[in-house]
Amino acid sequence: MAKLSQEDLLAQFEEMTLIELSEFVKAFEEKFDVTAAAAAPVVVAGAAGAGAGAEAAEEQDEFDVILTGAGEKKIQVIKVVRELTSLGLKEAKDLVDGAPKPVLEKVAKDAAEKAAESLKAAGASVEVK
Repeated sequence: MAKLSQEDLLAQFEEMTLIELSEFVKAFEEKFDVTAAAAAPVVVAGAAGAGAGAEAAEEQDEFDVILTGAGEKKIQVIKVVRELTSLGLKEAKDLVDGAPKPVLEKVAKDAAEKAAESLKAAGASVEVK
């Protein structure tokens, strides 16, 4: 059997899906009686960096709306935070005072954009991640 170079092996890993790669790691661990727990993230990160990383960024469907600053109209921002969440007045004020803090977590893209627009309109600085 011909010996494969490191580049040949990496080329093969690039063509594998994450499920196939996971199955390979399990088979490798069983065959050589080792644990690849420390090496598996490196292998998966290498394969993801080769092309799956761009796909994962495009497929993101949950976003966080993070308040980074209240601006000069703090009371308006508190009102918007209360509208967007089920927080009471004190909790909303604490959230605004403690910025940067997440206002909404794991929401759809359109909901995150609407929330960010509302907060910006009130004078806050916002990040959507």
